[in-house]
Amino acid sequence: MSEREYWANLAKRQGMYLERISLVAVQAYVDGYDAHARRHGGPGLDGWREWLVLRRGSDCNHVWWGLVRHIALPHGWDHRRLTPGQEERVIKVLFALLDEFLAERESARGVF
Repeated sequence: MSEREYWANLAKRQGMYLERISLVAVQAYVDGYDAHARRHGGPGLDGWREWLVLRRGSDCNHVWWGLVRHIALPHGWDHRRLTPGQEERVIKVLFALLDEFLAERESARGVF
């Protein structure tokens, strides 16, 4: 199973991977996946934040998940709490961006 297939599967079946489906849980899972992959010699999500900066068109002082929020919610958000609709939108956009990032990385490396 490729990384893209893995993440697509998780996006469709979040309840199989996460105890509780929430943006915080998804973010933690992505961070854990990245850390595990790097610890075991894989690329993990190397270049993910930088790619998000380019995708957004500007940088900020946020970590990767803040950049995803900027892209998903371009008109801003309450930094203390997202509405359920905003959270759902950010999760959907996160998985779409992750797939786009991995597709570009596969293409650059010649992985088919």
